[in-house]
This record gives sequence, structure tokens and C-alpha cells, in this order.
Amino acid sequence: MKKPLIIGITGGTGSGKTTVTKEIIKSISTDNVVVIEQDSYYKDQSDISFEERVNTNYDHPDAFDNALMIKQLKDLLEGKAIEKPIYDFETHNRKTETEIVEPKDIIILEGILILFDKEVRDLLDIKIYVDTDSDVRIIRRILRDIKERGRTLDSIIVQYMGTVRPAHLQFIEPTKRYADIIIPEGGYNKVAVDIIVAKINEIINE
Repeated sequence: MKKPLIIGITGGTGSGKTTVTKEIIKSISTDNVVVIEQDSYYKDQSDISFEERVNTNYDHPDAFDNALMIKQLKDLLEGKAIEKPIYDFETHNRKTETEIVEPKDIIILEGILILFDKEVRDLLDIKIYVDTDSDVRIIRRILRDIKERGRTLDSIIVQYMGTVRPAHLQFIEPTKRYADIIIPEGGYNKVAVDIIVAKINEIINE
């Protein structure tokens, strides 16, 4: 069995990682693809109150259960199915149920801090950083969190200024240096996406 290709797509909150992922999947010459979101691997917080969970810094590396994510990525590489955690952004905690994910030829790992941990970086065949202006990112985050995650505007702004922006500057933006490709303006950069897709097709058709 040919080793699956793992593509890492990272960038700050609201940078357009998901759009890039969708454009790649739409354009590559196979549908044998699975997307693993780093957000699924936020640590279980059942042992603390809802108020404490609200105040967790979700943009800090310590918020993620990287050990579980790495183990499950390795399982997929070995052709084993995994039980991926499901995270509930309204309760700020993992759900009790999990999602069965079968191994595929292409694994796309998407998240804000996937290039921060060397052990995760070493698993990636292609490393992509989506680079988008901060004003665009905060507007996208506001729209997403209100619509999809049940947040208020005030809570989004407080969280952004208190933890999201500082964490981006300290932990996320510096990981650009590990990227093979940096995409300005995300999925709307058709030239960059076409180059990536051409490389992926070349690898999977070898």
C-alpha cells in the first residue's frame, strides 16, 4: 500500500484555511481524501466549570491534545481507522461521541498551530501557510463565531484582544518559516492553489 500523502494547511484565525482546503479537494484528480481539523483535538475539559472553559486560551499550543492527534495521524498512515474526537464550541468541551475516520490516499491536516510542533511537522509532506491581513481575519472570525458558534460580538472582541491576537503574534505567525508554500489571500489566490494542485496530482500519479 502506498503511503498516504499528508498536506498541512495552517494560518491565523479567519485566514481562509478552509477555503484553500475546499479548492484543493475540488481540483485534485482523486476523491480519496480526508480532512482532519486540529480543532477536533482541543483537550477534554470535563473536569472544570463552564466559566473556566470560557476563559481557556484556545489559541495557545497547550490547548491541544497533540499526543492524541499525532497517534491518530500515525494510525491513518498505517492504514488503520481512527475515532476522531468531536468538539462542541458552544459548551467549550469534547462531545462524548466520536467520528470514525477511515484511512485515505490524501490526508489534509488543517489548523492554526500544526506547524508549531516539530513532531507534527515531520509527518507532513507539504506544508502550506495561508497569509491574510489581520483586519480581514477578524471580520471573518466575527461572522463565523456569531453564526456558527453562538458567540456574542462583545465576547469575540474580548477574546480576540485578550488571547487570539497575542497568540497569533507569538505562536502562529512565526511558523511561516516552516512552510513550503505561503499563500497570500488564501483560496482566492487561484495561481497559488493551481500550483499546489499540480504538485499534488504529480505526487499521487507517480
